[in-house]
Amino acid sequence: MNTLFSEKAPLAERMRPRRLDDLIGQEHLVGSEGVIRKAIRAGNVPSMILWGPPGVGKTTIANIIAHEVKRSFYTLSAISSGVKEVREVIDKARRSSRAILFIDEIHRFNKAQQDALLGAVEKGTIILIGATTENPSFEVNSALLSRCQVYTLEPLSEENLLELVNAALTRDEVLSKRDITLREHKALLNLSGGDARKLLNLIELIAETFPEGPIEITDALVMDVAQKRIAIYDKSGEQHYDIISAFIKSIRGSDPNAAVYYLARMVEGGEDVKFIARRMVILASEDVGNANPTALVIATNTFQAVNLIGYPEARIILAQCAIYLAASPKSNASYMAIEGALRTVRETGDLPVPLALRNAPTKLMKDLGYGSNYRYAHDYEGNFTDMEYLPDQLSGTKFYEPGNNPREEELRRYLQALWKEKYGY
Repeated sequence: MNTLFSEKAPLAERMRPRRLDDLIGQEHLVGSEGVIRKAIRAGNVPSMILWGPPGVGKTTIANIIAHEVKRSFYTLSAISSGVKEVREVIDKARRSSRAILFIDEIHRFNKAQQDALLGAVEKGTIILIGATTENPSFEVNSALLSRCQVYTLEPLSEENLLELVNAALTRDEVLSKRDITLREHKALLNLSGGDARKLLNLIELIAETFPEGPIEITDALVMDVAQKRIAIYDKSGEQHYDIISAFIKSIRGSDPNAAVYYLARMVEGGEDVKFIARRMVILASEDVGNANPTALVIATNTFQAVNLIGYPEARIILAQCAIYLAASPKSNASYMAIEGALRTVRETGDLPVPLALRNAPTKLMKDLGYGSNYRYAHDYEGNFTDMEYLPDQLSGTKFYEPGNNPREEELRRYLQALWKEKYGY
């Protein structure tokens, strides 16, 4: 990499405003009549939740507030911090004067982690500033929410983003020394998706790709550089689906190493723990199935556990489950059975249930033969009696074919003893 860049902080950090007057966008909060500006002027900044899309200034506003009111400033990430780290910061804050604690992605804190903040917020030990991309009404518990003001940040407009680009090209200590001209901006804005951080990262990537000579930024140039160099984990974009697909296919392919790698990609990208765990519950039935029935139990418990624990500890539980599933014998026999049955239902419609299997709660139904000739399996040797359970038109149709694994071979032998002639087990 060009040393001109490697020795400097990233462009997004170099361009981070230090004063409210330098902040681009969010006029309703930090403009001359903005509620946050008024609170800073009055010296009475409340605990708050900053809610808005990525890259619109939440972290920057928190930093500016701390600078303006001259308070100690602590930062935690909900992805990598837990109750222990929260308590350590609160202990430090008690020794200072009403420190500010900024928690990025506060919606990823579970109830226990959020509860650990309550006392300190209520007593004024800390001024809490939480940042979230999710609706705090759903993701922040009501007790904590009631002690905070919620401020909604708006997406940056095209004018805001272009102002930011021009500021980077003309005022940044590195880029301003280069001959860089913005000719087209559609691709820049589309790829960044309104995220100022992504926008500045992309501009810096272009400058690093062409370290010498003049640069004319065009849509074609941006797309070429992005396709060759950019690797962003976007929880709502294509990478989101590619990574989870690779994760699932690695487990299905019995490769625990690849599974843990793609899990790490998702954890590092801040993927929702419930999304990851939910997919493993599905896989435990679809791809492991009765080859190892315990897999579904473990996956279900994993879903419940990570929902309670949250990041960062949830990563360990997710890894344990992913490795267990990857190392388990595989069978999709149950999946194939239900898919085959569904196709048959769609093709044959509502076939009549055999009379012997019908419920007969009334005398009329009994008179019509409902439930007649039903043989209660537990009244027979081996708790089995050979009778027809499928509609007549489907008699002998086999939907479930046991997989080729030790557990289902046991099931096959059991079914052979009962249904060999009828279903061909």
